[in-house]
Amino acid sequence: MADRLLTVAQAAELLGTLETSGERFPRRLIEQRRIAFVKVGRYVRIPESAVEAYIKANTVEPVTARSRRLRAVV
Repeated sequence: MADRLLTVAQAAELLGTLETSGERFPRRLIEQRRIAFVKVGRYVRIPESAVEAYIKANTVEPVTARSRRLRAVV
């Protein structure tokens, strides 16, 4: 099955930036070539898998808390 091509607004919605910065953030990603995109005539479309890959690549996992024993200062 072919990957769904999203408009810039749809990509912004998936990225969670539509309410705050509108389409500026995904357009900046396109301009900086930090996300894959497709030119369809004069329109720009972003594959859904590219948005998911961007999110996965930029996800920071939490640091697990390790118990540290305090050493007595002699």
